[in-house]
Amino acid sequence: MDATPIKDPVIIRRHSLATRVWHWINAVAIFVLIGSGLGISNAHPRLYWGRYGANFDPAWATLPRFPAWITIPQSYNLAISRRWHLFFALVLAFGLLGYMIASLINRHFQRDLRLRAKDLSPAHLAADVRAHLQFRFHDEAHPGAYNPLQKLSYAGVVFVALPLVILTGIALSPGMNAAWPWLLDVFGGRQSARSIHFITMAAITAFVVVHLVLVILAGWRRELWSMISGKWRIEGTMADARAETPAGAAKAQEVGR
Repeated sequence: MDATPIKDPVIIRRHSLATRVWHWINAVAIFVLIGSGLGISNAHPRLYWGRYGANFDPAWATLPRFPAWITIPQSYNLAISRRWHLFFALVLAFGLLGYMIASLINRHFQRDLRLRAKDLSPAHLAADVRAHLQFRFHDEAHPGAYNPLQKLSYAGVVFVALPLVILTGIALSPGMNAAWPWLLDVFGGRQSARSIHFITMAAITAFVVVHLVLVILAGWRRELWSMISGKWRIEGTMADARAETPAGAAKAQEVGR
């Protein structure tokens, strides 16, 4: 294969409108939920297991007092933190529901996020890890495809972490307990639900940090533009590889600068 970059890049469609809208709504919601959640945590920075937990009960974790620059609001105000948290929890929950419905209709889940047997094979995963360590994040023959680590992480967030943080948040609401009292039993009590809620939030925060780092390493301008426009620009040898595949030749009709 000629490694000389082609004169014109190839433009492919990468993200649907539903994915892009949900991505940006979710980004704002998670940012506010983390900040307001840390503000709520500052009111009682101790975590317990079971149904009950208070000042003199043994805690499994004592959290730090989070600084004002990462809490919402910046001045300590539990009532306002709760209002921000509740509103954007609704945004998160209904946004996730809308995204799931749209992704089933447009087959985004089946087409892009479905985990196949080869994706989970140790050899395939090891190869993907090596590629990431070499800062190669896309398959040159199929640059628009999600790699196995992306599929695993996105599936874990969309189908496990986000539903879990929403359900544990519901379990923390006395008003919702009246409608769905069984949720407290599922999580082993309100304090266990609070602990799981915080752990899941920490996992989502870690995902966001890793996601942002990988976006920067992969070329943040191109990645950001793809999540705004839905189109992804392929240049150099990757575009050559794309054009040499039957599917790539068909999709290479849309060419731009």
